[in-house]
Order: sequence, then C-alpha cells, then structure tokens
Amino acid sequence: MSGHSKWATIKRKKGEIDAKRAKIFTKIGREIAVAVREGGPDPNNNAKLRDVIAKAKANNLPNENIMRSIKKAAGESSGENYEEIIYEGYGPSGVAVIVETMTDNKNRTAGDMRHYFDKFGGNLGANGCVSWMFDKKGVIIIENTAKVNEDQLMMDALEAGAEDINTETEYFEILTSPNDFSTVREALEAKGYEFVSAEVTMIPQNTVTLDEEAAAKMRKLIDHLEDNDDVQNVYHNWDMPEDDDE
Repeated sequence: MSGHSKWATIKRKKGEIDAKRAKIFTKIGREIAVAVREGGPDPNNNAKLRDVIAKAKANNLPNENIMRSIKKAAGESSGENYEEIIYEGYGPSGVAVIVETMTDNKNRTAGDMRHYFDKFGGNLGANGCVSWMFDKKGVIIIENTAKVNEDQLMMDALEAGAEDINTETEYFEILTSPNDFSTVREALEAKGYEFVSAEVTMIPQNTVTLDEEAAAKMRKLIDHLEDNDDVQNVYHNWDMPEDDDE
C-alpha cells in the first residue's frame, strides 16, 4: 500500500472516531474481553491484553473505560462468548479482502458477510484464498513532528527489535514481526513515544487500482463491513486514493 494511501486510511479512521466513537469502543471492549478470557486480567502477565490496551489508548479510549472492560471481562464466567472468525474473499474487480470478526452468532455473521460481498460486486471465498497476498506484521505509526528525532527513533526502534523503519512526510512507520511487536511497542512507549496507531495488521504485498465504478462499490463494501458490529478489522489490497478518504 502506498504511503499516501496508508496515511489517508489512518486519517479517515481517526476522523471517524468522533462519529462512531461508541461503536469503536464496543469493538475494542470486545477485544479486551477475549484477551482477558485467554490470558487473565493482569496486563503484566498478558501480552495480548497489553497490546489491546495500547490500541485502546491510541484510539483515545478513556482509562476508566479500559479498566471497566477488564473488570467486567474478569467477572464474567458465563454469558457472551465471542468466537474469532476470519473471512476471505474478493471485492469488485478482484480486490483481495480479509475480514476479522468476533461474534457470538457465526451463522448471523456469515450471512451478513455473504450479503455484503454479493451486494457490492464481490464474493466470499474459502479460507486461504487471498491471505497469501498479505504479510502479517506489527505496525507502529508515529506522527512526524519536530518533537521526534528521526535518527534517534530509528536507533531506538532497531535496538528494540524492529525489522524496518519507513519515513514519510507525515509519519514514521515501524515494522516488526508479529512475535516481536509487543516488545518493540513497549520499549518505544517506555522511551516516551506517542503512537498514532499500534497493532498487528495485514499488509498487502501488491495493490490494485480501480476505475470509478468499481471504486464506488469497493468504498460501499468497506463501509458496510466496518459498520457491522461483528467486524473488528477489514484488510484489502485496493490502493485507495487519498481524496477518497477526505
């Protein structure tokens, strides 16, 4: 994904936080619940929970909300039990799409996913049909401001175990292996760096451009997927134009 497109996507998501704050907080709260269920409520002993907390803070989720979600998840012995399911398919003109969901009703979620793909010119595929076109990486985004010394950041990130650092006009992108993500993120956080975003994500190996008609359908597909309560993340290899995100 080109640099301007990646930054445009980040800006779009940040811009949507105010409009969709409750929905975003609900999705992150669900991630917290799953992390607590898998590794316990103590972030010191639960790396996955620490990562979700960092993601929550990057999305401006108040600390009291985070603690409330952790306590609620720790006290739940029954009730909602979310299952993580990944869907893969093709959008308009063969755009590769991966959708990560957390659901308490996989039949409902599967039906919704199939409906969205069919409605907007795509189709669901079998597991593995497009994931080979992506690399799973830890990605930490730090805004490029006068407060951040590029040489110092590069040295700090590499010493912490980062694989690569890309410098763009508006931001620094730090790449890690999924296994090293937590270590790198925590080392940089300890040195006082503030993150625009910090998460393990799927990066397309190649991107595709779309004509105006296909782009409109792809935009609608993404909007409907992201607006679904069961969907946590949507990845694709469309080289989304920057002005599409403004």
